[in-house]
Amino acid sequence: MNSPLKVAVLGCGSVGSQVVRLLGEQADDLAARVGARVELVGVAVRRLDAPREVDVPADLLTTDAAALVAREDVDVVIEVIGGIEPARTLILSALENGASVVTANKALLAEDGPTLFQAAEKAGRDLYYEAAVAGAIPILRPLRESLAGDKVTRVLGIVNGTTNFILDKMDTSGAGFADALEEAQALGYAEADPTADVEGFDAAAKAAILASLAFHSRVTAADVHREGIVDVSAGDVRSAREMNSVVKLLAIAELRKGDGDEEAVSVRVHPAMIPRSHPLASVREAYNAVFVESEAAGQLMFYGPGAGGSPTASAVLGDLVTVARNHRQGTRGVGESAYADRAVLPMGETRTRYHVAIDVDDKAGVLAAVALAFAEHGVSIQTVRQEGRGDDAQLVVVSHEATDAALAATVDHLRDMDIVREVTSVMRVEGTEE
Repeated sequence: MNSPLKVAVLGCGSVGSQVVRLLGEQADDLAARVGARVELVGVAVRRLDAPREVDVPADLLTTDAAALVAREDVDVVIEVIGGIEPARTLILSALENGASVVTANKALLAEDGPTLFQAAEKAGRDLYYEAAVAGAIPILRPLRESLAGDKVTRVLGIVNGTTNFILDKMDTSGAGFADALEEAQALGYAEADPTADVEGFDAAAKAAILASLAFHSRVTAADVHREGIVDVSAGDVRSAREMNSVVKLLAIAELRKGDGDEEAVSVRVHPAMIPRSHPLASVREAYNAVFVESEAAGQLMFYGPGAGGSPTASAVLGDLVTVARNHRQGTRGVGESAYADRAVLPMGETRTRYHVAIDVDDKAGVLAAVALAFAEHGVSIQTVRQEGRGDDAQLVVVSHEATDAALAATVDHLRDMDIVREVTSVMRVEGTEE
């Protein structure tokens, strides 16, 4: 057995503590898989006296993360503290000092991934990040390696467990958003401040990472059109049910035609109705799933727990084994692939479909006037139905695919019409009956 591979861990929260636990419990198996012992030499924490899920020997704990990553004997740094700073500075320091890095930091990768990738390449070290998207689900490695000989055309996923739990409860119990969120918080699926989840920031960071890998182009979180689920009502969920559909918060990255008929990348996160026959419709509670479409392989789906300390730690250790093997062999894995350098389409040019519920006057000619409003903006109607009579009259329209800008203009037009009392619901529609 060769000299041990020395590992430093930054952070000992829900993920970091499980990484430390698994490093101890699976020490013999890890040694057999790597070809050398994996030795934990330090764990950086904010407070030495903070309660932890696992016991960490006192001599391994330190509050000086900067000194830990700068140690000459550290071979791999595992970063699970999250956020932008000090994570970025610590990762760059680790790479500069000759250590490879395994990270679960989706926010940093989505904001400033190129800086990290360039630093890793300059140092000749690895930067692996499977745990940054969808927890234990192996999705990044298939995109980066298994599908490297194929052309991915679309990635459609449920990548946030908190919002999926909330929307699932709204669908199965008829609860409103506030009640479903309260239940998610009581069960530990949602943070006390759930903003990052329910406003779509978490999913947008993951969408940027998925799009970058799938389409070999640099995509940041700022490039992602983002809408959360706070405005999804019980009525929206009922409308979806009446269409034999379900509402999900989707991360969607796809190739579309841009200017000059060249391929461009469309990346968006928003709630949408999908048919119950679609594979993603059956993803329940806090689970995640990612649906990949490629030219040769066709349709692939990856499913499993998308968050939590233990599942995420599993992905971290998978990366650790790969990085450790590369270290022993004096090689490095695949770095950033951005050769395609495709432009990112603005949301207005993205083609999608809308479900629009409209409170209207119940009189002759209303349907024709509404249809004319859609036609004036070049939007074709797929289906239309009327619900209720008199003061309760409502039209429910589902459009054919059109640019998002044309659909938004149509909705604005409807709101200005005298015969329209209120546009009560606007939601995008994705997928077709399978």
